[in-house]
Amino acid sequence: MIRTALLGATLALAPLSVAAQQVTLTSETSSVGSSPHYVDTTLAAVLESAGVATVQITEGATLTNSVQAVAEGRLDMAASPLILPFLLSRGIGPFSGVGPEKGAELANNIRVIFFHAGSHQIFGHYNSARIDDIRKLDGLRIWNGPPRGAALTSGRAMIQLLAGLKDGEGYEGVQTPWPDAISTVTGGGVDAWTSPDGLPSGRQIQIAAAGGTTLYDIPSDLLESELGQQIVAAPGHAPFSMPVEKYRAAYAGNDITIVTDDDTFDSYATAFGEIVSAGMDEQLAYDIVTAFLAAQERFETSSPIGPNLALTFGDVDGVSQGACGVVKVKMHPGAIRAYEAAGHKIADCLRP
Repeated sequence: MIRTALLGATLALAPLSVAAQQVTLTSETSSVGSSPHYVDTTLAAVLESAGVATVQITEGATLTNSVQAVAEGRLDMAASPLILPFLLSRGIGPFSGVGPEKGAELANNIRVIFFHAGSHQIFGHYNSARIDDIRKLDGLRIWNGPPRGAALTSGRAMIQLLAGLKDGEGYEGVQTPWPDAISTVTGGGVDAWTSPDGLPSGRQIQIAAAGGTTLYDIPSDLLESELGQQIVAAPGHAPFSMPVEKYRAAYAGNDITIVTDDDTFDSYATAFGEIVSAGMDEQLAYDIVTAFLAAQERFETSSPIGPNLALTFGDVDGVSQGACGVVKVKMHPGAIRAYEAAGHKIADCLRP
């Protein structure tokens, strides 16, 4: 893992208060090129320049572990797919070793400071691959996520929806940690891949640099099927739809072909929240979110991925963020205060 103290060398240049100088926060995020990585590293830079905190980030983390670390008070912040607090609260899936009782206790210690939905599920392969029909993936080796966590659950769901196959039953699912995903694909270790990606995705651009690729959305009949709608409505998911020409424009200049069955690119998004522990100082949470809200232009213009992140800079209704249905998470009081101070509304279902 790579430990990075962002902008530490410029600390002396920032007009920090004595209190702010004493604050160093730890954070974990996914690998370079992913939307959570962009959000977290940009947040770290924003907090540094605003004199709120210095953030030490571990990149390429498995977010399942990060969520548990925040819940246990061993980590200050992390990007979290919202399915993870849901699974933790029940002590199931990757948290089965924790158990329901302890899982519920830990999940109750998680608070969200803001939401985003920067990634959506895609299926891709090199143009040289022996794939003529994405509904026929029998016998293939497919990278479908890291060894454990929300991305793997979403990846397996994608292949089951497209081809009716389960991992290990009809196709061989290949899992590696996020930092090894690109090299696994470009090295020829798999026939195809499915992953949650932002737009444009640095990961997909790096993969295409080794040879032309084709990326697919979910065909309309599959997306509208009973299974498709169950997956879209599953904990941690939300609908994703964009005009295909706008989608193609995001990858202009790269050897990436986009295939859809209509004029929109349709899939399911991964709902994320930036999480902290319930015990975070309220004023600190307020200062973090105040700096975040003031930096909207920076988040939206510092990278091509920025405008498509669905970051919550306005009212937070909970439903749009995937947080007030099956998944029930609460916002930190300091974050709520910051949003309201900026004139935004917060849904009652998000209040502790």
